[in-house]
Amino acid sequence: MSDGVYNVLFLCTGNSARSIMAEAILNRNGAGRFKAFSAGSDPAGSVRPEAVALLRKLNFKTDDLRSKDWSEFAEPGAPVMDFVFTVCDNAAKESCPVWPGQPMSAHWGLPDPAAVEGTEAEKQVAFNEAFRMLNNRISIMMSLPMASLDKLSLQKRLNDIGKTTREPA
Repeated sequence: MSDGVYNVLFLCTGNSARSIMAEAILNRNGAGRFKAFSAGSDPAGSVRPEAVALLRKLNFKTDDLRSKDWSEFAEPGAPVMDFVFTVCDNAAKESCPVWPGQPMSAHWGLPDPAAVEGTEAEKQVAFNEAFRMLNNRISIMMSLPMASLDKLSLQKRLNDIGKTTREPA
């Protein structure tokens, strides 16, 4: 693993909401320690406007966010990932590319806010909840003493984070 900045890839099938929000959260909150990316196995081709609106409302940069295929990160010359996290159940079940550098991976599945049907208020609640869960999990991950954990202990902690719904301690 890197001694400096850790590269993190968030995967979701459509790469339009959850993985995009995770990328934005970690790039802002982990600046200097983490560089986040996102991608999908079957990218939607655009970022959900609800995700962009929520991120902008919370003063996140959104200009560079785009829906992209995960193959971009398996090609020669792509950034070598230290961590790969699936944030949707579909992507976790799919055959992922072989990532250069053999990054640590974990499944951090959460409900898809883009799949919620109902009123605009109900959709907004779903996006807010997805953001909250991602923010909590990313905060916990960023607080791990990466340098002092052996690989097995770190893997267990990363897996446990995927089961977290509570506020970080």
